[in-house]
Amino acid sequence: MTDPQVRDPKALRALTHPFRWKLINLLTEEGAQTATQCSERLDESVASCSYHLNMLAKYGFVEEVEGPGRQKPWRLISARQNISPDGLDAEGKMAAEAAVMAYLDQEFDRIRERLVMRKLLTDDWREAVGTRGSAKFLTVEEAVAYKEELDEVLGKYDDRLDDPSLRPEGSRPVRFFLAVTVAPEHESE
Repeated sequence: MTDPQVRDPKALRALTHPFRWKLINLLTEEGAQTATQCSERLDESVASCSYHLNMLAKYGFVEEVEGPGRQKPWRLISARQNISPDGLDAEGKMAAEAAVMAYLDQEFDRIRERLVMRKLLTDDWREAVGTRGSAKFLTVEEAVAYKEELDEVLGKYDDRLDDPSLRPEGSRPVRFFLAVTVAPEHESE
């Protein structure tokens, strides 16, 4: 199942700020958090966290939920955002491409950070993490089928994102990142 595409250029532009992706990632992995908790986890001021959470809320990415005390935690409305430029007008395409670049920048930063921290993991976790690249020579039909197979594998355990009671003891957030790209066609000489 494909997540609904973000089509509003203003909402897409809200996702071009790198700190907002950090907030989205924190709420994805840790669940609902107050602006103060976000501040502590992301080493950013409470005012900045509150501002960016409100901007994400304005465009329907997060919402406040009831909680104990005066501070209300924020939660993601959806753990997945479809920010593809496909089918958008020129303004939407530019905004989607900028949101994708901001997403990729923070994703690569997080990959680098976690790979550097790999040395602090226990042996069993160290064995479970790493990187791998692979080139295949495929037709477009094969590439589509292969990506669908990988998407299906990546979808396994997605229910644990939304329902913490399904998470087994000892489970931790494990990030998988899939990028499927194709080389440009070269003109025959």
